[in-house]
Amino acid sequence: MFDWDDIRIFIAAARAGSLATAGQRLGIDPATVGRRLARLETALKSTLVIRSPAGLTLTAAGVQLLETSRAAEQAMEAAEMVARSDLISGTVRISAAEGFGGVVLAPALPELLAAHPGLNVELAATSGFLSPGRREVDMAITLSPKPSPRLVVEPLTSYQLALYAAPDHPAAACELTETEQLMCYDFVGYIDDLIYAPELSYLDEIRPNLRPRLASSSIRAQRDVIARGGGIGILPCFMAEGLVRLMPDQILFERDFWLHSHNEIHKTARMKSVIRWLESLCLQNGMLLRPF
Repeated sequence: MFDWDDIRIFIAAARAGSLATAGQRLGIDPATVGRRLARLETALKSTLVIRSPAGLTLTAAGVQLLETSRAAEQAMEAAEMVARSDLISGTVRISAAEGFGGVVLAPALPELLAAHPGLNVELAATSGFLSPGRREVDMAITLSPKPSPRLVVEPLTSYQLALYAAPDHPAAACELTETEQLMCYDFVGYIDDLIYAPELSYLDEIRPNLRPRLASSSIRAQRDVIARGGGIGILPCFMAEGLVRLMPDQILFERDFWLHSHNEIHKTARMKSVIRWLESLCLQNGMLLRPF
C-alpha cells in the first residue's frame, strides 16, 4: 500500500523535471523528494522516473501514473477548496514577454504577494514563451492564441507600439512624413532568425525590406540602444518613457496579449486569484498600454 501524499510529491517532481525544483515548490528538501519517490516506486514495484544530471525523465509506468493521478489531484484540490474556499497558497509560475513582464507585471507583484501571504510567484520574463501545455509554467501570456485541448485560452489585453527615437537623435528634430525618409536613419529591431512570434515582424509593414542595422533578441536591449541615440525603432508604448514618438499620424501598431493556463489547475484558488489580478492590472494600466 502506498501513501497518497507520495503521489502528490511524484506529481510535483514529474512537472518540475528535477528533485531540486520540486522540493522548492513543495517547501521540502530535494533529498526528501527523492526518498518519497523511491518509497512510492517500492510500494508500486515499478520504476517511475529515470534520474540523470539533466533531471528526471518519466518511464512508461511514470507517464501512466501521472495521467491517472491527475484526476485524484483535482478531486483533492476540490475537496480542499470546499473546506477552505479562501485558500490561496502555493506557487504560480508565469511566462510573459520580456517587456510586459519586466515593465508592467514585475513592479506590481509586491502588491499581489502582500494581499496573499501564502502565494509564491515565479516570473519568467524572457524573449520567447514557456509552455503551460508541457507544464513548463502554470500560465503563459503570449502574443497570439495557441488552442489546445489541455489549455484554457483567454484574451488578456491589447497594447500599442509606435516608432521612437531619443530626444537628441537627428530624427527627433525632423518632421518626417514619408516612410522613404526613414531610410536615412539606422534602425534598431529584432534578429530575423530569432523572432519568436510573427506579430513582432512589423518592419515590413512600415516599408518593404526595411532591416535593422542593430538587432537584438531582447526588447529591453533595443530600448536601451534607442535611448542612447543608437538608432530609431518600434517599441511598445509602455516602454517609451522619455523617448520621442516619430511619424505619429502614419505609424501605430496594435497587438494583443493572450492568457494560457492548463485546464487541470485553471480553477484552483491560487490560479483564479492571479488571473483576476492580471485582468485588474491591465485595466488599471489601460492608458499605459494603449495611450493613443
